[in-house]
Amino acid sequence: MTVLRKKRKAFVSQHDCVACGCCVKVCPMDAITIFHGLYAQVHRDKCVGCGKCAKECPASVIELQEVTI
Repeated sequence: MTVLRKKRKAFVSQHDCVACGCCVKVCPMDAITIFHGLYAQVHRDKCVGCGKCAKECPASVIELQEVTI
């Protein structure tokens, strides 16, 4: 029997991201990079869902969503 668990992960609205890098600086897991200078990209395998990036984002384009693992 498989037990499904829910965890929170960060998601970036790539169309609205201004690639300022504030989220990269505060991420304790180094789970965020700036993709080709265009937008922030979350590496979900590293993200622990702490929410620091969402709080720091000046454009408010990062949100935490529940994912099933």
